[in-house]
Amino acid sequence: MTRSGKDYISGLKDGRRVFIDGEYVSDVAAHPAFAGAVASIANVYDNANAPANREVMTYPSPATGDPVNLSFLIPRSEDDLRRRRTALRLSAETTAGLMGRGPEHVAGFLAGWAGRADVFAEGGDRFAANITAFYEHVRDNDLYCSYAIVPPQIDRSKPAHQQADPHLYAGVKEEREDGIVLAGAQMLGTGAAISDYLILSCIVPLREGDENYAISVAIPLGAQGLKVYSRRSYAEGATSVFDYPLASQFDETDALIVLDDVFVPWERVFVFRNRDVLSGSWNRTPAHLLGNNQAQIRFSVKLDLLTGLAQRVAAMNGSDTFPPVRGTLGQLAAHAAMVSGLVAAQEQECEIDEHGVAWPARTPNFAVQTLQSEFYPKLLQMVRELCGGGVIQLPSDIRDYDNPEAAADLERYVQSPGWSSVERVKLLKLVWDLVGSEFAGRHEQYEMFYAGAPFLVRTRMAQVYDFAAAEALVDRVMSTYDRSGRIASDGSAA
Repeated sequence: MTRSGKDYISGLKDGRRVFIDGEYVSDVAAHPAFAGAVASIANVYDNANAPANREVMTYPSPATGDPVNLSFLIPRSEDDLRRRRTALRLSAETTAGLMGRGPEHVAGFLAGWAGRADVFAEGGDRFAANITAFYEHVRDNDLYCSYAIVPPQIDRSKPAHQQADPHLYAGVKEEREDGIVLAGAQMLGTGAAISDYLILSCIVPLREGDENYAISVAIPLGAQGLKVYSRRSYAEGATSVFDYPLASQFDETDALIVLDDVFVPWERVFVFRNRDVLSGSWNRTPAHLLGNNQAQIRFSVKLDLLTGLAQRVAAMNGSDTFPPVRGTLGQLAAHAAMVSGLVAAQEQECEIDEHGVAWPARTPNFAVQTLQSEFYPKLLQMVRELCGGGVIQLPSDIRDYDNPEAAADLERYVQSPGWSSVERVKLLKLVWDLVGSEFAGRHEQYEMFYAGAPFLVRTRMAQVYDFAAAEALVDRVMSTYDRSGRIASDGSAA
């Protein structure tokens, strides 16, 4: 059996140090800033663990034969990628596509790394053995890994080793016989406060002299010296689940990770002071593609939620038959369908490498990364325009209905045909939490920069697109005519 939600919650009591609201929190499952997100992740585990879902969401461990979560599958065929998508879609639906760094996200990176452990072996055979053993440990114990893979924004004009303090960015401070000691900070630890392990690495290209920062390691969240500085919790500020249905349940939080002389044993070190291997772990394994494939499956669920809400609001307002409204709904639906189609294309056009590992197709994968940062804010704006003032002319709190005088007025003036006042308000508060609240603002920023700076994503898209084939089509068209007119198939002027 896979891990239960109860087992997941028990595992969080490991002495971790999470800092929020001026204090350290050791029991995140009981703290209002994190309790809702912990409960949602526990639900993800319970759904995968349910007998009804086991056939779809698990596969037999190659080591033990016991069922393990399909998010850990090293895909070796188009069918494997399709099975993986089905399972990941079910996981994402459990959180409405709103938890971008759940247990299934980094699982894909680990699968990609373990599937091509030969890349890690370029730094030494022990590192290939380490990444394989850790992947198998996490897979067979159904553990939740988060990651922090970007240096903090201190002085981006200088490389890591030229910062004012050599231990501002997370890196090696000391090498010992039994492991290494790390110091510095790394961002952006989304979900770190509520995960089991932190994968600390660096996806940003490093320069000569940055070898101390060219590392990839796994650290348990309860490790001595590891500190998690969470941003403000939107869940803690939510007055109720009714008033903030998304923020109260799905705020996975983001955090600065600080390493205060954290010891990492050698068996948890995968890349050590090797810029080429570190770069290769992102670019010469399918890890990045598998991780983004999962993220796009999750994103497609979020777009379905957004589109469904828009349709429901239009129907409630009696405007769903108006041509301009139908046009807006069609645009929303087209974008949702486009992402789903591009995800499917990644399976149908997958590449099987020389090690038998299936890579999701690069072009449709990078196409979604390129486009989502541009169109997600536009889709939110469409829904805002569709809702108009309805999402801001709402009762301040569900408790307003407990006041007889207020309830009478609200039930008379805040309602729609076939919709009670409470049901109308419930729907619009859900919409607001997706398009207008502080939680919604964070999600807009998240989707805009999920794949990195937009110009870098566009550059990667240009690298993977088959311009040669496109130019060949240009040549074919231009070869059919010259200055004298159309050229016949035999080469003579037509």
